[in-house]
Amino acid sequence: MKNSSPNPELIDQENPEWTDKMFQTAQRGADVLPVFTRGKQKKATKQTTTIRFSPEVLDYFKSTGKGWQTRMNAVLKEYVATH
Repeated sequence: MKNSSPNPELIDQENPEWTDKMFQTAQRGADVLPVFTRGKQKKATKQTTTIRFSPEVLDYFKSTGKGWQTRMNAVLKEYVATH
């Protein structure tokens, strides 16, 4: 026979289970929250392109972790500045 009382360790007092009345009076978030939009960029800072790299180059930069594309861009910018 299943125990009908809830496990007190699983009850979240700050986020109680919704009642039928709560569902009936609920409003959509889009109807009650302010709309946040990002303004138009003044100037595009980067351009999207498709480029092919050797597996060794990609493996190296990807192995450096998050931000590898930014680091790859910095290396290329340094090369451009010195050549």
